Amino acid sequence: MKVGSLFLVPTPLDFGCDEQTALETSLPEAVQLQAAGLTYWISENARSTRACLKRISQKHPLARPLQDIVIMQLPQAVHKRGDHEGHFDARNLLEPAVQGHDMGLVCEAGMPAIADPGASVVRAAHALGISVRALVGPSSLMLALASSGLNGQQFAFVGYLPQDAAERSRRISQLEALALKTGQTQLFIEAPYRNVALFEALLRTLREDTRLALSCGLTLPGGWSLCLSRRQWQARPVPDLKAPTVFAISR
Repeated sequence: MKVGSLFLVPTPLDFGCDEQTALETSLPEAVQLQAAGLTYWISENARSTRACLKRISQKHPLARPLQDIVIMQLPQAVHKRGDHEGHFDARNLLEPAVQGHDMGLVCEAGMPAIADPGASVVRAAHALGISVRALVGPSSLMLALASSGLNGQQFAFVGYLPQDAAERSRRISQLEALALKTGQTQLFIEAPYRNVALFEALLRTLREDTRLALSCGLTLPGGWSLCLSRRQWQARPVPDLKAPTVFAISR
């Protein structure tokens, strides 16, 4: 029996935001059509996946009624701790692909398995001989890096910084030292309601000439990117950071 393929399906970056972008500004037509044709999904959040498929259905009919589409949700522990260390065995989720059905892997916003759960599913697909096909769509990290003007030849995404103020300051100093020594851009994110606290911690901790880039509300109306030195940021009002934001530092 011929096995199916696993499609890595990107989603718009407006999840949880007050306003949504037009679907065609984020997802190419071919991606929408591929998503509309899939009837088996592995998802970070089944509810957000249904909402995205409902948006797609307004432009392209789904292969099955939405209530008949099978959406398997990754375990909560995978959401919280990530699945990049290999502790979660996702092979059982891929049984429909083993039986010959194409499947989609999706996260709440952006590209699955990039700063989001999904790596364990991709690893399992490779182990089972299932073809993995990444589709074109938004990735907030790549958009932010390209918009920053910082080093795009050497960079690292380090996830979330500690919430404890002292630990967070130590981590910022570590990342800054690495960036200044090697030139490697350091990218990180925070929950939107803690964006201002992180921004203020960066201003307290960074050296005055270290460059700090913020990309806020990427692909959304009113989204913006700006890169300034810490000294220049301090001379400005605190920006509105209610939307999802990617932070980056470098020399």
